[in-house]
Amino acid sequence: MAFPTPVAVSSLQAASAADWDALICIAEHFTRLPDAGLTEFVASHQAIDQRIGRETVTLICPLAAGKRLILAPTGPLLRDYDDVRCFADVAKVAIQQAKAAGAVRPLIWLQAPDDARYAQALEVAYLAAAQALWQPLEGREARGEQNVEPVQQIGLLGLTDAQAAFLVATEAGRRLARDLCGTEPERMTPLRFADYCVDAFQHTDVKVKVETNTEQLLADYPLLMAVARSSLAVARHKPAVIRLEYMPAGEVTETLLFAGKGLVYDTGGADLKINGGMAGMSRDKGGAAAVAGFMKTVALLKPAGLRVIAEIGAVRNSIGSDAFVADEIITSHAGVRVRIGNTDAEGRLVLADLMSHLRLQAQHAVNPTLFSVATLTGHAARAVGPYTALVENGAARQAGVSATIAAAGELWGDPSELSSSRREDFAFIKARTCADDVLSCNNAPSSVTARGHQFPMAFLVVAAGLDQNSALSHGLPYVHIDIAGSGVDGGDWQHGKPSAAPVSSLAAAYLS
Repeated sequence: MAFPTPVAVSSLQAASAADWDALICIAEHFTRLPDAGLTEFVASHQAIDQRIGRETVTLICPLAAGKRLILAPTGPLLRDYDDVRCFADVAKVAIQQAKAAGAVRPLIWLQAPDDARYAQALEVAYLAAAQALWQPLEGREARGEQNVEPVQQIGLLGLTDAQAAFLVATEAGRRLARDLCGTEPERMTPLRFADYCVDAFQHTDVKVKVETNTEQLLADYPLLMAVARSSLAVARHKPAVIRLEYMPAGEVTETLLFAGKGLVYDTGGADLKINGGMAGMSRDKGGAAAVAGFMKTVALLKPAGLRVIAEIGAVRNSIGSDAFVADEIITSHAGVRVRIGNTDAEGRLVLADLMSHLRLQAQHAVNPTLFSVATLTGHAARAVGPYTALVENGAARQAGVSATIAAAGELWGDPSELSSSRREDFAFIKARTCADDVLSCNNAPSSVTARGHQFPMAFLVVAAGLDQNSALSHGLPYVHIDIAGSGVDGGDWQHGKPSAAPVSSLAAAYLS
């Protein structure tokens, strides 16, 4: 699982011409480049080529590494609404031009204004370049990794070795997340998803346990198994629960617990997706992929004092004669009687059982915080666009959990929007009869339902047995992370590249 390695380079003068074969310059203006000769060269060309400074261009330059000089202007940077993604956007364009020109070891020089928003601009440019260069796992396997991903290293002028090491770990996690999320449903069935995780964590400090016994899963994860019920007739589609755990050496001072939604394919079940809505549903495992990706970053950085536990439900929501249906009442792992409102709201069922197990772990953990990560609702994409939606309970809000993640994401080009859990959300999912304790959802699309990405968090709280722990003073901090809008580039769930959100935010918030 190779990717272009970030390399710290102290200065342009220290960069050996033999080591690098292109120079990418990213700045608002090109009036002061890292070498006087380059500045003069660009000025002379700008007089006859008005594209320079307006769009990304590649010039043949004897003074640049490999004689390839790529100028990538960011545009304005100091308006109220500008952020570090100004650098990310042009880095993606520039690295593709470098690749097209034949470069395999480009060097990036970046000039950012003295503004706190751009403190990590160089690192963000690298991560954006790596995102642009990533190609799907099936394509790499079929055509050869070196053929479709020829870029081997990316030099970063002014980066330190410590910063480069953090980038290596972060991008390794993001790449794992993209591979798991972006791979077609037969290559990444539940069992093959589990196998990929086992391979990814070999020879690391992360322990992996995979449960595939259907009788055991039925006893321990009844809601998850209701979703999986129609898939059991096909051996390769049977579900798996993957448990990942990192235990640091020495004293534990904080514990993070993650539940990841891993719907390897979502047909909608008995409430079948129609009008082309099924295309792209192999990416409904983006939450689980992001959780595994974050764990990969943890494995490489080995943070002191931080224990991290994750449970991933890898499931296929199939349609068939044994599919679960709306109106069923199913008792969750937490003993809560759940009335099914719509079988296409399956992800919250998978998460609820995972979270119930993690809830028990949290009772004996040091300073625990619980997260669920999922491509859960179309409403999140409609409400916050390309941003991650963070919905927190009172204990998490009091501890500033979402605010910390969002602040980290602003600096690292992985932004979020904060949402609140409110009484209307709990009223929405309350039981309508004495036969059940909670309603999973209504029977309308979330995108046209008021508070469509907030009320599922209330369901998760109740179905996972967390509601009795929601008091501000002693409750378990819990944040639901909905990446339905941020999980792929451009919102194209069928063809867009998985973004690996929110791996960068979590890494910056907890591991940097």
